[in-house]
Amino acid sequence: MNRESHIFEPMISEKIILGIDPGTTVMGFGIISIKKGKMEMVSIHELLLKKYPNHETKLKYIFDKTLALIDEFHPDEVALEAPFYGKNVQSMLKLGRAQGVAMAASLYRNIPITEYSPKKIKMAITGNGNASKEQVAGMLQNLLNLKEFPTKYLDASDGLAVAVCHHFNSGVIAGSKSFSGWESFLKQNPDRIK
Repeated sequence: MNRESHIFEPMISEKIILGIDPGTTVMGFGIISIKKGKMEMVSIHELLLKKYPNHETKLKYIFDKTLALIDEFHPDEVALEAPFYGKNVQSMLKLGRAQGVAMAASLYRNIPITEYSPKKIKMAITGNGNASKEQVAGMLQNLLNLKEFPTKYLDASDGLAVAVCHHFNSGVIAGSKSFSGWESFLKQNPDRIK
């Protein structure tokens, strides 16, 4: 028997990443797959939240949409954009709640989550931490070989950017937070326990 036929060939695996850009008006979701090191867009979604009457209803739809996408695409990992610290405390609080609900849905399905700052995401995609949403979308179109961008909402492209950023940062992730479940989240955030 030929000796070379016994050489171990590694299994070819696929990884699915769900990227989420939390929002209270439009929430963006981008799903990519990585096969043999090649990145490909699987799907992109936006959840339009303007039409819902109150913040509580919006949070329910965010949870439901996140769970639905997880159940449909079975991501191995979820990456979220961390809320930025703005001057409007009420807006930041609402944005943090939207992110928290998406995190809860991911943890409910036992999917590890990682947070990235907006600057880190822009830097990973464009090389410029102060890039515009349009520049990020243009670079994503190039990176993912898209003929045209599949959505008019840049929040949806931001969800895709979070997923791509996570792929680029797989392995050693400095400056981001990862959680593999509720226990892990609580250990890394003891100040959130009452």
